[in-house]
Amino acid sequence: MRQFQSMGRGLSTFTGRWMPDPMIFALALSVIVFLLGLILTDSTPLDMLVHWYGGFWSLLTFAMQMVLILLTGYALATAPGLAGGIRRLARVPTSGRSAVFTTALVSTIFTWFHWGLGLIVASLFALTLAREAHKRGITVHYPLLGAAAYTGQMVWHIGPSTSAGLLSATDGHFLEDLIGIIPITETAFTPYALILSAILVFFVVPFTMWAMTPRDDESVGLAGYAPDKLDDVPDGGGGAGSGGGQTPAPVGGGGTAVAADTEVEIVERTPADRVENSRIVAAVVWVPGLIYVIYWFWTRGFDLNLDIFNFAFLSLGLALHGTPMRYIRAIQEAVSGASGIILQFPFYGGIAGMIGASGLATVMAGGLLAISTPETFPVVAWLTGSFMNIFVPSGGGEWAVIGEVISRTAIELDVPIGKAIIAYGAGDMWTNMLQPFWAIPLLGIMGLRARDIIGYTLGLMIVAFPFIFLGLMFLPY
Repeated sequence: MRQFQSMGRGLSTFTGRWMPDPMIFALALSVIVFLLGLILTDSTPLDMLVHWYGGFWSLLTFAMQMVLILLTGYALATAPGLAGGIRRLARVPTSGRSAVFTTALVSTIFTWFHWGLGLIVASLFALTLAREAHKRGITVHYPLLGAAAYTGQMVWHIGPSTSAGLLSATDGHFLEDLIGIIPITETAFTPYALILSAILVFFVVPFTMWAMTPRDDESVGLAGYAPDKLDDVPDGGGGAGSGGGQTPAPVGGGGTAVAADTEVEIVERTPADRVENSRIVAAVVWVPGLIYVIYWFWTRGFDLNLDIFNFAFLSLGLALHGTPMRYIRAIQEAVSGASGIILQFPFYGGIAGMIGASGLATVMAGGLLAISTPETFPVVAWLTGSFMNIFVPSGGGEWAVIGEVISRTAIELDVPIGKAIIAYGAGDMWTNMLQPFWAIPLLGIMGLRARDIIGYTLGLMIVAFPFIFLGLMFLPY
């Protein structure tokens, strides 16, 4: 176990020094795909340039849907009603190991359900737990606690908020002509995905993090690691004021706003203030919104897609915040955490445009066909998604880049598209433990650096390998 902990620390140092910003990977992949198009197809440089621009703006709708998943998840996680529950749950662990175990469990459960919600809930929970542990004299290894909070990103893409699965269930998605509409019941809610999810959520992730927890005398707690986080940070999203108030600290920038249990006094000086802070005005939106969500599922059954998913969480978040201004503040806090999606998705669209229009998708699918059988293709799709996630760290953006390749190969091998989507998603989420892109909000909330957690999450990635491999090969679909 000691050697395993040393490996984690060493890997953290290495990745912190040598891994550049994910935007650099997006630019590098654009160049690589451009050159592959020239080499493997009959496209000219001008042709590839036209294909690149032709796809550059093709994912704007999808990008906005991904942004809204993060924003609505953050807003719900920081709602006043959830903060008290987080604090009460944070008082349950009585040792450093149980603290890490509980954090990993909270992270995986919430993130499996909604990756944006889980990422923020786990971050706030880990910070609150560290504070409570400090007050009670319990030694908790703070960087490992941060790593445990990030582990939910290794289970999300086979759960209900799966980007590829929800997109494939949404009318008008970019692969509809090829694969049609794939309902969520054929992806996240199949025995194939549910059993694998249960294995990871309730066994592999929490027990691996528990096993990596060092002795108390080797642990660096909150006071010794991030003393500036000892005091509660004033609530920026739960409170509200007039429109000219101070802008909350952004997510991932080093400062953050953490939901508090207490209500912030609202001073209403003008009619505009009263409208902004009116619960009635908010209710005019969220009440019919939730009624429509109920109507949707009542009339359509379990028809879950990106649009209704975001609409439901927007309505619920507004209901819990209570007033328009409280909800606006929460969204403002979350926006900087979505900057990577906003900037990088056009480049993913350009990459996808070059792959599709140049014929590279057919060439790449042929390469996968040459090394795959119907039985082994899920593992091939998993490894393909794992590799591509290093270059395209957004699961949705990655699906936009290689979704056509995975889909064409699955069709040729007569593998169910839903099964292929789950296998791809398993690869995307597995290497999240090496790629810290989605840890940016967590790092800002907890005052950590990527190098502090990635070694531990990479250790988890190694341990999870045989479980995911065997699950994809032998679990029933």
